[in-house]
Amino acid sequence: MSSNAIHIDVHHVTRVEGHGNILVDIDNGEVKTVRWSVPEAPRFFEAMVVGRDCTEVQPITSRICGICSIGHTFSSLKATESAFGITISEQTRRLRKILNHGENLQSHILHVGYLALPDLLKVGSVIPLATTHKDAVLLVVKLHRLANETCDIVGGRTTHPIRTCIGGFTKVPTEKELAGLLARFESAIPDLKTLAAVVKSVAGGLPDFVRETEYVSLTDPAEYALYDGIIKSTDVEGAIPVDQYLRVTNEYMNSQSTAKWAKFNRESYMAGALARFNNNHTQLPPLAKAVAADLGLAAPCCNPYFNTVAQVVECVHSVEKTIEHLQWLIDKGVKNEPVSFKPREGRGVGAVEVPRGILFHDYTYDKNGKCVKANCIIPTNQNHANIQLDMDKLVPQFKDRGKDELQLMLEMLVRAYDPCISCSTH
Repeated sequence: MSSNAIHIDVHHVTRVEGHGNILVDIDNGEVKTVRWSVPEAPRFFEAMVVGRDCTEVQPITSRICGICSIGHTFSSLKATESAFGITISEQTRRLRKILNHGENLQSHILHVGYLALPDLLKVGSVIPLATTHKDAVLLVVKLHRLANETCDIVGGRTTHPIRTCIGGFTKVPTEKELAGLLARFESAIPDLKTLAAVVKSVAGGLPDFVRETEYVSLTDPAEYALYDGIIKSTDVEGAIPVDQYLRVTNEYMNSQSTAKWAKFNRESYMAGALARFNNNHTQLPPLAKAVAADLGLAAPCCNPYFNTVAQVVECVHSVEKTIEHLQWLIDKGVKNEPVSFKPREGRGVGAVEVPRGILFHDYTYDKNGKCVKANCIIPTNQNHANIQLDMDKLVPQFKDRGKDELQLMLEMLVRAYDPCISCSTH
């Protein structure tokens, strides 16, 4: 290599879940190598559930992730309920949506506050910010605690909920608990406005980078889709039923990754907060729309770094919608609803939006309710190819910035996707 060569070898990217590596070689201005790779060993969760009773499948598959365990729980339950022809009550649907919003808020606040802000403030971790930006860090901790405790109260614990079950809940929160949560969520509105102002003040640190791609998410005519919906792509007119998800995901193996990659109409697509915003932004509630406008986020946005900004907007959305669901439950009165079902032979597909994007679970059961086949497609799997193609464009565009700045931009790019790499090697 020449004396003006650039060699970047990040092993592993910090402030993400799991292990992912970045390798870049540039010699005499010519880009030789740009590689995003995942080296983790696969964990074969689909094989684990084959032969298991239907009541065991969700507790196992929720362990695919310790961050998105609630989303895995709901994709799993929805797949099983679809296979058995089970319709849940409106109370169950509302409680599940509160849990889904709780997880979204929990994960987004963690990412924005602990993982992304240090990049924008040019420090290596959140620890120095406890001194230089104490009020902002305390605000992040407060919001994160609210999200955690919401999951505790509704789901039974913060991760891997124990009260959710096929058809409903084994235990529901009391009206006193819900009223306490409602007051806390209402008081969180000014806190979120303050957080948005902090992000706005440092958003100039986000790289000015654009790569047009396909965006895939759920969509729902009734609301900004998280729990329910059908599949929407920015490249396709109309929507696609969830049970036809294999038309969209088209997973394949790549030699540089132990996790599968996915593609639909192009070489890659993006899932996650930015994809949801691009597809469904008109359905955001009023405050979330106002925050998006204040942060300069407008659809279509093709800057992947703005996924973090979209997460801030979704935090506001989750608080607004949780207030709505809590008020409905309090007004109606929460009841213990008996749950019973009869297994039957069949196949079901469940999909929800989790913090990192659209998640699919697909199960086939025999007549006794034993799982005979399973398939799970994780959001980060769907993003790996898009990360690679973003890097392929970014490196030539910014190679003259020098090694240190280019490496930071690449690491920030990966962190912007907020990947759950271990999930993707499920």
